[in-house]
Amino acid sequence: MRIVFMGTPGFAVESLSVIHESRHEVVGVITATDKPAGRGQKVRFSEVKHFSLTNNLKLLQPANLKDEAFLKELASLNADLFVVVAFRMLPDVVWQMPPKGTINLHASLLPQYRGAAPINWAIINGEKETGATTFFIEKQIDTGNIIDQIKVDITENMTAGELHDLLMVDGAQLLLHTIDQIEKGEVQPKRQDDLTQGELRKAFKIFKDTCKIDWSKSAQTVHNLIRGLSPYPAAFSEIAIQNKVSTVKVFKTKVETTNELAVGHVKTDYKTYLHVGTETNDISILELQLAGKKRMKISDFLNGYKNDEIRFS
Repeated sequence: MRIVFMGTPGFAVESLSVIHESRHEVVGVITATDKPAGRGQKVRFSEVKHFSLTNNLKLLQPANLKDEAFLKELASLNADLFVVVAFRMLPDVVWQMPPKGTINLHASLLPQYRGAAPINWAIINGEKETGATTFFIEKQIDTGNIIDQIKVDITENMTAGELHDLLMVDGAQLLLHTIDQIEKGEVQPKRQDDLTQGELRKAFKIFKDTCKIDWSKSAQTVHNLIRGLSPYPAAFSEIAIQNKVSTVKVFKTKVETTNELAVGHVKTDYKTYLHVGTETNDISILELQLAGKKRMKISDFLNGYKNDEIRFS
């Protein structure tokens, strides 16, 4: 089939690569416009753009998806199917254009975790299982009829970054299988309302307030927040060292069996371990990053302090 692909970040590149290497033809790629980023405000391309340029794929970067010139060029590609992975919301005039519809790959088991950050929230909420879903796009975001799904386990210490990479690869294979089934006319889409069981959990956009660690919560809740935001945007806390307060990002932790410490209080040998008290068990911090410093293992962090009073808040 002739396919137009729409996506922006690295998560989408794996899917684009798999489709490009298949027997289907990618006749166009739509991605975000170039934007300045970083301290130097240098213009950066999206990762999908980098892949498209490297593989000589036709690339479109419309600022306005309703622009008449863009719509005319999009229609001229004569695509059978539009495929969307980690892109923005499409206007009706776009997703209704191809004869075989527009499909999306979403990193959750829909109808659970509709929204912008399904990988993060599945871990933050302590889920043991998640997956990826392909579905036909409709007017309301993430609500279209489901085509196919895969499930993956979320292990005890798995981070959002690790789950992201797993779903990126497995999701791309699911997407290609879906495309093949659509070509053969073998899909049997299911309404999400028919699959709804119990309370629906949302995958809201992650804001700074979401990332603040509350040490007065249970150890498991704190641990889930930290791994659910690792490596980006990362959970953070205030840390006081000899009464000097700064901000620290925490990337990796372990829930201990002990319950010795008051909330935010620390136990350490200043060599190999640093435990922090929570509402329940103590938590061992394994990797962190002080403001203005590099991410480091806890042993490297502790190497800079000897008998200093440390406390988290």
